[in-house]
Amino acid sequence: MVRIRVLVVDDHRIFAESLAAALAAEPDVDVSAAGSGPAALRCLERAVAEGRRFDVLLVDADLGAAAGGPVPAQRESGSGPLPPGAPGPDGIALVAGVRASHPGVRTVVLAERDDPRRAALALQAGASGWVAKDCSLSRLLAVVRGVLREETHLPPALLTGVLRELTAARKHRSDSERLVESLTPREHEVLRCMVAGLGRKDVAARLFLSPHTVRTHMQNVLGKLGVHSTLAAVALARRAGVRPAELAGDVVERSGQLA
Repeated sequence: MVRIRVLVVDDHRIFAESLAAALAAEPDVDVSAAGSGPAALRCLERAVAEGRRFDVLLVDADLGAAAGGPVPAQRESGSGPLPPGAPGPDGIALVAGVRASHPGVRTVVLAERDDPRRAALALQAGASGWVAKDCSLSRLLAVVRGVLREETHLPPALLTGVLRELTAARKHRSDSERLVESLTPREHEVLRCMVAGLGRKDVAARLFLSPHTVRTHMQNVLGKLGVHSTLAAVALARRAGVRPAELAGDVVERSGQLA
């Protein structure tokens, strides 16, 4: 019999232990539990070292929130859909981390309420499913087995809302990409430095430009992107997939080469 190794990640101990016990009663399921994101990652690494990789993670969408930890990210009114990679609840951040470090592990988010926006964020982060915490054990097992067959599982009531969110996110990204494409090569370099978190003086030193010239480029970038702050420009750039400038080594200052 092929056994399925499941890791339940939830900081509500009673819920985690109860769910783990129910799953462990299945003849083909081995289950463990972790009470936090860091603990879950340690379990994953230990399992890899021991040659006993986990197959599926069941992750609490609000992991950490009950203890005063991260809470779901809020959008400002009229700011549009959250882009891929936007800050979210710690559970969804864990999904993204697992996808990056353990791509063979499938993740399913356990949620106390249906929320199309957050479910879309979970899928964008790499989750294979979104399941209500009060669903039946048989439903949860069907999802666990389904995601191992490369299926994606969502409650039927969420499908329309999630598709709407994903479509809006793609359109928002396309609009951002078009704005970024309007930049000159030098302005694009400056934007990448902004995404990397460099201030005007560091950008000037890196690109061998004068601070005055960098300020002009930054103003042009903001104008072409239609935003009013560096923070907004960086958020738009990330939506468009702009990668930060490589910061291998310290910024090197060179005299006599100012534009």
